[in-house]
Amino acid sequence: MISGKARVAGVMGWPVGHSRSPRLHGHWLAEYGIDGAYVPLAVPPDRIEQALRALPALGFVGCNVTVPHKEAAFRTVDWVDETARRMGAVNTVIVHADGTLEGRNTDGFGFIGNLKAGAPDWAATAGPAVIIGAGGAARSLVVALADAGVPEIRLVNRTLARARELVADLGGGIQCPITAMAWEERRDALSGAGLVANATTQGMAGQSPLDLDLEALPLDAVVTDIVYTPVDTPLLVAARARGNVTVDGRGMLLHQGRPGFEAWFGRAPVVTDALYRAVFGD
Repeated sequence: MISGKARVAGVMGWPVGHSRSPRLHGHWLAEYGIDGAYVPLAVPPDRIEQALRALPALGFVGCNVTVPHKEAAFRTVDWVDETARRMGAVNTVIVHADGTLEGRNTDGFGFIGNLKAGAPDWAATAGPAVIIGAGGAARSLVVALADAGVPEIRLVNRTLARARELVADLGGGIQCPITAMAWEERRDALSGAGLVANATTQGMAGQSPLDLDLEALPLDAVVTDIVYTPVDTPLLVAARARGNVTVDGRGMLLHQGRPGFEAWFGRAPVVTDALYRAVFGD
């Protein structure tokens, strides 16, 4: 039941019809019997600032922000937490009682939460982390893994200049060595690694598979992919076939939603098998 006192949040994106966040938060609202609602908000790029500024007037407690609005939200909110500042992007907005907007970024939280749930024996100190890609998702993973305590990060991208730009932009905010590596060096990058993470869209349905030979990767390394359509990407299939532990991308979406839900609705939610079925239909 939703009353006139319901707490309302949502997700802003363009487009937004594909988002599974309404299923995610809707399941938690029903599970915990909370008087609240979570709705999709289709916002064109040229209206994102106006939409965010309207949240207090509309009585919203906050929202998630997805592609292509994360950087614009970072520039629009009144203040950001330290994680969002380092990532240069916001995916969670909280409306405070005085109408000010706080921006957070929980993508790294979701990535680490998913990794720990899917590979409980993984230890950040096991070896260098190899991240494929140099976009916004890669940036989130770099910050999250550095904070988790990995001894080294190797950033591999098809365009070396972009990887170097990301390394330079992060500057002294990373607590471990980070090296930009050329695409031609991707095989060497895997040597001695404790973790490989695909932070690109390669392997997603409709996209070409990630061209990555895993021969040099230690068998005790964990392989994860932020892509979750399909659940079993070609990278994960190949890694599992040779004996590596793999973690698919679904849990990253689920875990990244936890801090926002708690801030908006006052209940710390739990990721369960029932939630997976509700969100992904399996």
